[in-house]
Amino acid sequence: MSQVKKATRHVNQNEGLIFEKSSPGKAAWRLPPLDVPEVDTADLLGEAERADLGHMPEVSEIEIIRHFTRLSTWNYAIDLGMYPLGSCTMKYNPRINEAVSRFEGLANGHPYQPERISLGALRILKTLTDCLLEITGMQAITLQPAAGAHGELTGILLVRAFLQKQGNPRKKILIPDSAHGTNPATAAMAGYAVENLKSNSAGMVDVASLAAQMNEDVAALMLTNPNTLGVFEQEIHKIADILHGKGGLLYMDGANMNALVGKVRPGDFGVDVMHLNLHKTFSTPHGGGGPGSGPVACKNFLEPFLPVPVIVTKADGTLGFDYNRPQSIGRVRAFYGNFGMHVRALAYIMANGPDGLRQTTEDAVLNANYIRKGLEGVYDLPYKTPTMHEVVFSDRVQAKKGVRTGDLAKRLIDYGFHPYTVSFPLIVPGAMMIEPTESESKEELDLFVDAMKSIAEECEKAPDVVLEAPHSTRVSRLDEVAAARKPVLRWKP
Repeated sequence: MSQVKKATRHVNQNEGLIFEKSSPGKAAWRLPPLDVPEVDTADLLGEAERADLGHMPEVSEIEIIRHFTRLSTWNYAIDLGMYPLGSCTMKYNPRINEAVSRFEGLANGHPYQPERISLGALRILKTLTDCLLEITGMQAITLQPAAGAHGELTGILLVRAFLQKQGNPRKKILIPDSAHGTNPATAAMAGYAVENLKSNSAGMVDVASLAAQMNEDVAALMLTNPNTLGVFEQEIHKIADILHGKGGLLYMDGANMNALVGKVRPGDFGVDVMHLNLHKTFSTPHGGGGPGSGPVACKNFLEPFLPVPVIVTKADGTLGFDYNRPQSIGRVRAFYGNFGMHVRALAYIMANGPDGLRQTTEDAVLNANYIRKGLEGVYDLPYKTPTMHEVVFSDRVQAKKGVRTGDLAKRLIDYGFHPYTVSFPLIVPGAMMIEPTESESKEELDLFVDAMKSIAEECEKAPDVVLEAPHSTRVSRLDEVAAARKPVLRWKP
């Protein structure tokens, strides 16, 4: 056997599942002798005791270490390269944020602690709310929601509660065709019918269509600004006036605040209620099922309906929670939200300060436009309107060779980059949605642009190379339809 074959065989053996390495009698632990009387677990657990633990692997410590360390090297991470996922804002999370969140008094604080010994934590929450209100131009806020979609639901429930107090919760919510997919789901969960609002040729809300559709049955418009094309709604004041003129409210999906912080405040252009994504704009961990954080900010007239409890300054000057909120929509999250995320977000805000936050916005917009300029003429740009923090191309040119956006994204993996957002927003057929964030250097952006140009060239000269990608991954191209319809969710011996 050649040395190459030996090496290959060795790698393949090490790539086996931890279950397949199992051998009777192996152990990765050794407990010391009991120094207390032995107790029959059946006496403690009764019927809850499980006699058979099932087929559990028996492996050594080094096999476990190598298995999980090896798996970690197969994963892509922000520490390795950029995530160009449009609309997701996968920026780098500064290590200082993580260090601060791990301070003993913060990491070990328990949510059931009395307020009198939680004043430091309360001060952090209050300072964060003050900062977020200043950034958004709003007047009241809750930190409870655990994610952006959760914040959406909370915000629309505030709208419903307010309109109900006026005597009519109304029947429907208007949502642009460029909206995030969670928006219509949120409206439906809150009990509203969804009515679609068409974009115009510039990729913005068609103000004439909005005026025609707006009536006393409409509770609110759920608007993302900048929208999912990366386009700022230039007629936002007219949009707000149309809503308010018929008694409706303007809800803003704050997912794209990465393009606005320090430059413009939603409260100043007519937004009544909005959510923020701390796990996007304010650099707390993102993905993996959480924890995230989606605070909801609003104008004063919605403040009585905020979830309980609300942080207040007491008569003696100390901070505490106010539970006496008779018009509140109630709790939307256990305790006071994901406190660790609040610590990280405040660390990020304070480390940057006003000037630094403004620069992050400017850098994010600059980076996106640098990529746009670099790829114009190589990939189709369906909307020529100036874009901000993200840009949406389409696969129209490459589709002539049979290559679609999903193929291009898979080939990008071979060049060492995480794929961009595929096939979204839906108003762009074959969409390629790219957001570099402010985290990336010019050198990284140049590498990305060069990779995308190389892939476009491959589409012309050797499309099969792209159609069969990825070539460098541990797992080759999957049957995505079969994976969705017949998922394998657990290993079976």
